[in-house]
Amino acid sequence: MTKIVLFFACMKKILVANRGEIALRIMKTARRMGIATVAVYSEADRNAPHVRFADEAILLGPAPSAKSYLLGDKIIEKSLEIGVDGIHPGYGFLSENADFAQKVEKAGITFIGPSPKSIDVMGSKLSAKEAAKKFDVPMVPGIEQAITDVEMAKEIGRKVGYPILIKASAGGGGKGMRIVEKEEDTKEQMERAISEAISSFGDGAVFIEKFVTNPRHIEVQILGDKHGNIVYLFERECSIQRRHQKVVEEAPSAILSPELRKAMGEAAVRVAQSCDYVGAGTVEFLVDDKRNFYFLEMNTRLQVEHPVTELITGLDLVELQIQIARGEKLPFAQEDLKIKGHALEIRVYAEDPLDNFLPSVGKLERYRIPEGEGIRVDGGYEEGMEVPIYYDPMLAKLICYGKDRNEAIQKMKEAIRDYEVEGVSTTLPFGTFVLEHEAFLSGDFDTNFVSRYYTADVLIEKQKLDASVAARLALLFHLKQKKKLKVVDKQESNWSL
Repeated sequence: MTKIVLFFACMKKILVANRGEIALRIMKTARRMGIATVAVYSEADRNAPHVRFADEAILLGPAPSAKSYLLGDKIIEKSLEIGVDGIHPGYGFLSENADFAQKVEKAGITFIGPSPKSIDVMGSKLSAKEAAKKFDVPMVPGIEQAITDVEMAKEIGRKVGYPILIKASAGGGGKGMRIVEKEEDTKEQMERAISEAISSFGDGAVFIEKFVTNPRHIEVQILGDKHGNIVYLFERECSIQRRHQKVVEEAPSAILSPELRKAMGEAAVRVAQSCDYVGAGTVEFLVDDKRNFYFLEMNTRLQVEHPVTELITGLDLVELQIQIARGEKLPFAQEDLKIKGHALEIRVYAEDPLDNFLPSVGKLERYRIPEGEGIRVDGGYEEGMEVPIYYDPMLAKLICYGKDRNEAIQKMKEAIRDYEVEGVSTTLPFGTFVLEHEAFLSGDFDTNFVSRYYTADVLIEKQKLDASVAARLALLFHLKQKKKLKVVDKQESNWSL
């Protein structure tokens, strides 16, 4: 106990090895906990909100990530110079880099995240599946070894049945991933997957599994401490995606029964146990139309969509990450955790939904965020700032909370209407399209939602209709007001002065 207390006393200064909204979000919790914060920044982010908010700030280098936010050795060197006790990697950049985590620990600084071993095991889809399989976690039928032989791939396809999915072992974000509908396409798609995997990750290893048609993408938040305790904080529905990347998330899922929720949560805990996991992590599953679930992968970091879990549980995941990193036990057990209400998150990207979601860079001529009860905005931009081309184009995360799913949806629609952005295109109109679609409202949707229902033409027609309705309402209002304000004709009167 004495060692833990001493370690707790040493966590006085944290460096956040990230930028934008997640850096600012981490720093706000740290400040509330009485911990000083250090920001890192590139030349492009010199005047960013996270830099101004921090107690100290360190310039890493030019705008490109490879010359700034990915300079792990420089971050550690500067941390030692200014007496940093802990480094929080956020998500992206160095957050799932086992080598960086190892170097941080070797330097005598606390890495606010899982062990290098856990990152390494779960960083490869193949090793992750191998570890999880030993703990009786359901797997998608396929082969759990890297292959490059096309004929072997065809044989596997015949065995598990087409369509199959060729997936880069070291992949993520939809890169190095190809769906093969029929055997004769296997060679071409495999070569493409391997080429893209080498280009994106420097690793051409691929594996093959049965492609689950019409799947839901549902993930489970877990927490583990250094005393062997692991709990699950329920699920997040992440099936609304474009280019295999999530754009709308919610908690809880509309389709999980209490029994299925418990089964998936317990399976997620077993995945965490398979690699002695410590800290916050997320276990991702595919769920088919018969409600069978299969292990997909584990993200060994904080997720972009973590706020929806915070809202339905009343917990601060960053605070818990810090507490766990300094040796404290989880302050609750599984039976203490309950779901309360419903939460939705929309990622507000500087992308043009009318042009295949291409990045839209430029100056934020006007930028006003919505406010109100049940509305939360985690952002890293302000009016007048430039949206740079060098980084992920996410401006903010818009999160809404209600007593049930319907109330959360209504609040989100109102929040989107109140969100003002000029100077760049954003995904906010797409968010409204999702929220008003019958498939989403009914809960009857899967990861094919965008490809099945969305086109730019559909959104354009909807915007025209909305504009027409708005114009008619404005005219009606004008006519009513005109009638009210009509001057009364002069009438004869018997009154005299």
